[in-house]
Amino acid sequence: MNLAPDPLATGAPTQDLAARFSREFGGAPDGIWQAPGRVNLIGEHTDYNEGFVLPFAIDRTARVAVRVRPDSSVRLLSTYGDQGMVSTTLDSLEPGSAKGWTKYPLGVMWALQQRGIAVPGVDLLLDSDVPLGAGLSSSHAIECAVISALNDLTGAGLEAREMVLATQRAENEFVGAPTGIMDQSASLRGSEGHAVFLDCRDQNVRLVPFETGPADLVMLVIDTKVSHSHADGGYASRRASCELGAEVLGVKALRDVQVGDLEEASGLLDDVTFRRVRHVVTENDRVLQTVELLASQGPAAIGPLLDASHTSMRDDFEISCPELDLAVDASRAGGAIGARMTGGGFGGAAIALTPVALEQKVRDAVATAFADAGFKAPDIFAVSPAAGARRIA
Repeated sequence: MNLAPDPLATGAPTQDLAARFSREFGGAPDGIWQAPGRVNLIGEHTDYNEGFVLPFAIDRTARVAVRVRPDSSVRLLSTYGDQGMVSTTLDSLEPGSAKGWTKYPLGVMWALQQRGIAVPGVDLLLDSDVPLGAGLSSSHAIECAVISALNDLTGAGLEAREMVLATQRAENEFVGAPTGIMDQSASLRGSEGHAVFLDCRDQNVRLVPFETGPADLVMLVIDTKVSHSHADGGYASRRASCELGAEVLGVKALRDVQVGDLEEASGLLDDVTFRRVRHVVTENDRVLQTVELLASQGPAAIGPLLDASHTSMRDDFEISCPELDLAVDASRAGGAIGARMTGGGFGGAAIALTPVALEQKVRDAVATAFADAGFKAPDIFAVSPAAGARRIA
């Protein structure tokens, strides 16, 4: 069954999603929950190094309509793709047992079971307008919507930090992606008009005002259409390099290495490991500088830090790609005050902090550059900091 032509596919109003659920599952859902994707303003690959990150939830969301079943069966359906209805049982869930988008909700169910929570069988319909494979955390949006639903429906009473760790376990052990806690934290703890300043060592969160409108700026996302996956070897190898660097330097995590320590570190590490370490250490410092500048001068002051972050990811961490580099360079040439790739890398999206008066010029510059290079046309859209996961019906 191919669901792609359905008029509901992505961005469905709540009532349409409920109606579709009723048609597919023969009754109304118990509720509808949504969770946003995220843009990471700055702080890439610092989360699993117990460092600092500064993401914000965006106004693109995953929504799940859910109904509790009287048995242990699980039936899953999405409004996009061609996978059709997927049926399984709770007692058959184990790492590697799921494929496609279903591994994210099923991974959450498995992780909650591992915590000793009595997860019921459910019928679940997913709809999402978070771009897939763009580095905007479409998978975590699904997971956070699902765990919010199950937390309510089971009465588990999990706090946000507990849901963050449960979804991380789902990603790490069930999905097989060695991710940190940034994406879930942004999706679960985001707030309209704010970025989420997260200390990944202790999950301490401080909401930092980040409103582009009053500064006559707009945050553009440039989806390069180059898909990426956190479960592939590139992400895992970067994480392994960071762990090696911390071990050689004798610290618990690279969070404990300061910029002033890098000269000494260069003599202890091989070239590749040193450059990976240098990115993480300087990126942590850029996050702290960004938080300070947002508080003291506002978003118009952070452009050079975004630029420096991209350079570091391109040269030291080596997670960019030609499309991302072109998106960043063309954005700057068109008038963006700062631009960087965002997300895990190896594809996905770039962001460009742009004066409102130059928005169309930046869009045109990027589109023209991609066409001239023979790349697939990018999808360019504006995002704003939005609220975190919640029940909407």
